[in-house]
Amino acid sequence: MPQTHASRRDRAQAQVAALELDAALITHLPNVRYLTGLASSNAALLVPATGECVLATDSRYALAAERACPEVELLVERFLVPALGRAAAGRGYRRLGFEAKHLTVAAHTELAGQAPGLTLEPFGEKIEELRTVKDQGELDLIGTACELSSRAFEDVLPQIRPGLTEREVATLLERRMVDIGAEALSFDTIVASGPNGALPHHHPGDRPLETGDLVTIDFGALYGGYHADMTRTISLGEPAGWQRDIYDLVARAQQAGMRAAVPGATLSEVDAAARDLIEGEGHGGHFQHGLGHGVGLEVHEAPMLGYDSPGRLADRVPVTIEPGVYVPGQGGVRIEDVLLVGGNGTSEPGHPLTTTTRELLAL
Repeated sequence: MPQTHASRRDRAQAQVAALELDAALITHLPNVRYLTGLASSNAALLVPATGECVLATDSRYALAAERACPEVELLVERFLVPALGRAAAGRGYRRLGFEAKHLTVAAHTELAGQAPGLTLEPFGEKIEELRTVKDQGELDLIGTACELSSRAFEDVLPQIRPGLTEREVATLLERRMVDIGAEALSFDTIVASGPNGALPHHHPGDRPLETGDLVTIDFGALYGGYHADMTRTISLGEPAGWQRDIYDLVARAQQAGMRAAVPGATLSEVDAAARDLIEGEGHGGHFQHGLGHGVGLEVHEAPMLGYDSPGRLADRVPVTIEPGVYVPGQGGVRIEDVLLVGGNGTSEPGHPLTTTTRELLAL
């Protein structure tokens, strides 16, 4: 995708120029990958307002960098921030942007010491803004990650039974995702059974699943560097009335959120579509996280759907819609899908990329 990455760098350079900077230092690894194609644990990119970018990495990734981004000047160094600081000073730059959210205080101090003539200015999250709207290649990779996640869950579902521990269920699902083609996991799988379901980010432990439990399973496959993120809640045995009631509530809230997630909608409006419904049923205090988030090179990225989130949804933006109700001491329900907002050039609601049924399954 050399031409794709070149186009992305052109847009990044336009942002640098718009801020009247000479260059920006990109140190957040997903942003470096987005602009160059290089997947690395140690890389940074100097993006000038005009002229050639400089990609810095160490000797472990030099060959990979040459293959991924042959048209960009390569600097092979172990300590990247000071090296690119010196390169910026050597080019005569005076105003250098930096990613304040990602550059440590120590690295900032080191950068200032290496290039005393540079004025360092926060660059904001300009690259994350570029990453929000996905091109077709990105959507294809996210779609495949979602397909693998859905298939793995459906394959493992018949094996889930009372007596298995939360950790054993997580291991079955993680192994299956990799077996059918995932390059890795998007994140550590969550399996929360019975009263543990009241903890949105419960870490799966040795609790055996029991008949009568609701079991919330939050998982995702990584494919081509892009993430999936989905959650299903199942019932072991016929659900009790209160369990079916909160499941139905969460399902209706998710549908409301999906209908509201159209290009041009404010992020807070989308959150409110689901949140108001849950609050209206008396469970507002049992839903305290945001409705969802963007997915891409990171499993949690812009835009964030929350009650106080600024901004609006754009076309071709994949976001999760994941309302939940968590009742302390009893259990909880969360249903989550990756929804492609727009994608067809209209203001109609998008479609889920995760395809497993959202009906309550009683095993």
